[in-house]
Amino acid sequence: MPAPAFDAIPRAQLPALLRTCPKAELHLHIEGTLEPELIFRLAERNHVPLPYPSVEALRAAYAFSDLQSFLDIYYAGAGVLRKEEDFFDLAWAYFERAAADNVVHAEVFFDPQTHTERGVPIEAVIVGLDHACRRAHAEFGLSAKLILCFLRHLSEEAAFATLEQALPYRHHFIGVGLDSGERGNPPEKFARVFAKCRGLGLHVVAHAGEEGPPAYIESALDVLQVQRIDHGVRCVEDPALVRRLAASRMPLTVCPLSNVKLRVFDTLADHNLKALLDAGLCATVNSDDPAYFGGYVVDNYLQTFAALPALTARDAWQLAANSFEASFVPDAQKQAWRARLDDVFAAAVPAAGPA
Repeated sequence: MPAPAFDAIPRAQLPALLRTCPKAELHLHIEGTLEPELIFRLAERNHVPLPYPSVEALRAAYAFSDLQSFLDIYYAGAGVLRKEEDFFDLAWAYFERAAADNVVHAEVFFDPQTHTERGVPIEAVIVGLDHACRRAHAEFGLSAKLILCFLRHLSEEAAFATLEQALPYRHHFIGVGLDSGERGNPPEKFARVFAKCRGLGLHVVAHAGEEGPPAYIESALDVLQVQRIDHGVRCVEDPALVRRLAASRMPLTVCPLSNVKLRVFDTLADHNLKALLDAGLCATVNSDDPAYFGGYVVDNYLQTFAALPALTARDAWQLAANSFEASFVPDAQKQAWRARLDDVFAAAVPAAGPA
């Protein structure tokens, strides 16, 4: 059924469709799924003291004024992760939620430097996460792949060292990314290490254009030669860049609740997701750091569609279709997921009345 037919789907049906339709999640930091309850459980298991007296007190501390204030508590929370089983438990908790949200494919970011700097072996990080990926596929049929991210507030030399540590486990991850604070850390800072990663056949993505300017998006494209832009919402400040992104179908992994929590937009009603879609951009919806930002991927869909009445059922279908288009999987698998998505939306189109 052609996508325009989906315009006939009543908006009242959208919440159910957003929950049940198959979708991919392409911008998810596994450390950002660390819920306060699990932090306390791992802290007790690993004998790690916490500066908070209770789960409630820790959750109340999740109030951020900007990206850096979030990162401060994010890195502190990750301190409870010490052993391979901790990383398995972390990822498994996410996959259980993702399966409930009808996520059929997830490309999961992880930050090894957050852990190796504390003396955690990189093997424990990667093997624990990979074990959860394999179990998610076996139990839920959920396809899951890992993307190793470099922390951009650290040096390129540190990124090279991390890459060398990770290469013995190359078969466990499909690509590399660039995350952490954008300000003062432009993509070109990591030009050489990304060139090496491309030479190794790894997929490459990078955060750009969230708190950083549109020029960072251009640098990620031209210098790092990325295949996806993570966030990218500030591209609208440069009309020529928007046209370039649309013409190339360069994916943007947009995270609406994150954008509001970190003050990129004041409210969801101010978000530019509809404008991105109307400009022909390959925008997707993702949850970023859901334990900290107030919702997993379906929460991001539901709250964004509730806040932006201009978003239609066809937009909902487009966002999910974009998530498959933007994923790093073979075309045959993309087409199979797209067919399932089309069937879900086609079934929701009202039957034509009598002639």
